[in-house]
Amino acid sequence: MNAWASGNEPAGGVDGSVTLLEGSSFCISSVTGDLGGPGPTGLFFRDMRILSRWELTIDGERPQPLAALTPEPYRGRFVARLPRRGRTDTNVLVHRERHVANGIRETVTIQNPAPETVACTVVIEAAADFADLFDVKDGRVDGGGEHRSEAGDARLVLVHRGAGADRAAVVDAPGASVTSRTSAAGGAGTLTYEAVVPARGEWTASLLVHPVVEGEDVETSFPFDRAVSESLPAVRLQRWQSTTPIATTGHVGLQRVLHRSQEDLGALRIFERGEPSEAAVAAGAPWFMALFGRDSLLTAYMALPVDRSLALGTLRKLARHQGRRTVPVTEEEPGKILHEVRLGTEASLALGGGSTYYGTVDATPLFVVVLGEVARWGASPEEVQALLPAADRALEWIDRHGDRDGDGFVEYERATDRGLRNQGWKDSWDGVTFADGRPAEPAIALCEVQGYAYQAFVSRAHLAADAGDPETAERWRERAATLKRAFNERFWLPERGWFALALDRDKEPVDACASNMGHCLWSGIVDDELAPAVAEHLMSPEMFTGWGVRTLSSAMGAYDPVSYHNGSVWPHDNALVAAGLMRYGFVDEATRLAEGMLTAAERFGGRLPELFCGFDRDEYEDPVPYPTSCSPQAWAAAAPVQIVRSLLRFDPWLPRGELWVDPVLPAAYRPLRVQGVGLGDARTTLTIDGDESCALDGLPAGVDVHREPWPAAAP
Repeated sequence: MNAWASGNEPAGGVDGSVTLLEGSSFCISSVTGDLGGPGPTGLFFRDMRILSRWELTIDGERPQPLAALTPEPYRGRFVARLPRRGRTDTNVLVHRERHVANGIRETVTIQNPAPETVACTVVIEAAADFADLFDVKDGRVDGGGEHRSEAGDARLVLVHRGAGADRAAVVDAPGASVTSRTSAAGGAGTLTYEAVVPARGEWTASLLVHPVVEGEDVETSFPFDRAVSESLPAVRLQRWQSTTPIATTGHVGLQRVLHRSQEDLGALRIFERGEPSEAAVAAGAPWFMALFGRDSLLTAYMALPVDRSLALGTLRKLARHQGRRTVPVTEEEPGKILHEVRLGTEASLALGGGSTYYGTVDATPLFVVVLGEVARWGASPEEVQALLPAADRALEWIDRHGDRDGDGFVEYERATDRGLRNQGWKDSWDGVTFADGRPAEPAIALCEVQGYAYQAFVSRAHLAADAGDPETAERWRERAATLKRAFNERFWLPERGWFALALDRDKEPVDACASNMGHCLWSGIVDDELAPAVAEHLMSPEMFTGWGVRTLSSAMGAYDPVSYHNGSVWPHDNALVAAGLMRYGFVDEATRLAEGMLTAAERFGGRLPELFCGFDRDEYEDPVPYPTSCSPQAWAAAAPVQIVRSLLRFDPWLPRGELWVDPVLPAAYRPLRVQGVGLGDARTTLTIDGDESCALDGLPAGVDVHREPWPAAAP
């Protein structure tokens, strides 16, 4: 994923940073709670940094950090001490409680455990450069535009006027004296309190920061006159926790992993201003808190056991942004599903003055796939029917624009030199290479994208059949069968025993052994007689690290275990590979992969990162983090849910009144009880006993349960 051009858990990423997020707001700080200094810290709102500095000192000294906790995704607690020298050594204890959403609300509390009153000067230095999100990420902030700052009665206003937008940040600090200053780097100011802390008592001050966009104040989520528990972020989180499934099991590690996945998926929801009750899923924190096509769709698919409304919200938002015209600079085409939406000024300029970029080849067929799956999980006929025109426009895009040369396969090639060179999920510049390491030249037809298109045709056939339209169903079945025959003829490499990663511009097979063919198993496009060789290569020592399947075989010329796409391990990739192995009946292989990924999740403290390095498990006793991996990241958060679903072999088809469930859950993870799985309007409880027997309670009326795997291979 490239940008174009758990309660009281210890906080801190690989770089020691702490990320808090809610909707389109997020804050990256050091473990002290300060913003500024080395690294890309700051408070961000709609892809712009509205605070670049927020540093606390007491009597000119920085408190020494003791702990940083994140009780909720949007709330941080920072605990520090400040030694004081006198007749006896004592500590002043400093607590900072921060809530992030449409800005921040921060409460600073100083505790004095000594028997003598303490007087001290508390200073917060604030500054804002209003830099674009990706300028901050890439370390190329230039401080452009016009800046000014204004000091008022207990208020500091930091203002920016640039080529793309006017922004401001307002700091309300009751009880503080305020001074302001302006430099080339941006507006700044000082908030000063003269604090008197009683013996064995405490002193408290609260501050509020909220953004102003184009002259309009953005309503703060945590006003001073309202309890935090009554705020919209708190209410949303409480509702999410009360309506999503709860997993209890004898295996504490698995329980923690599933709880963390549930929590992170809730935190990564984004809400449009015009549709505050409808959520879609953002791609990941901190740099991808925006709607993405492929990432959001695959996350929504994998998260269906947790919350069906997340998939519906994502589909609706993507349908509203669906391409209507042909615009080369943004790669918009009629029927095409977007790659990403961005709100920052630099992104807008790069997008030709817009905020939406369409340079992805796989989101469009995946839109149809997810609609078909959400229907199987019990979306109402009215909900499905409302989205069907968008699905049909997506299918029309495959014919008119996706198949660029009329050979029956979906290809991509960027429209201008400003777009992404590679437009599948491995979208780094070197993400598609031959076995000898040479990059493939576009137009490129990726193997997994043909699988997604096949799956889209099958899904459309199922939707038509369930709606009582046999003629349309048969037409899409024939399309699926034709594509499947062509794919297995053109992409299969008999001398290698695996599928080509892609076809290049000359229709030559890109012969690298890569994880992409595992997605082909997931989609069902692979002929049965070829599947055993695919499974064998995916689980070979060159591909399987013991934690997961590498993106690229270690025998390939471009292999690098610390690369982004050429040898690393991606959890979402592995979740789909495991599902594909299970679909074709490779239970032992799928189980081994599932156990590796779930163990890796435990080693990462319950939260799988976006990716990690592709070193062998016998080389290092723990999975090695990738330096700039997003965490939490949406499809990584959903991956454990999908993996457990694969182990349960849990496949509903509610329009036909059927459910397939046939668990192969390893003994280490039994017993397992999952309460509140949403099937249609019902909340179902699934219980797996120690002997692997399965009980289902609360099923929708009239559902016939099959105690066998879903016969998914037949369209």
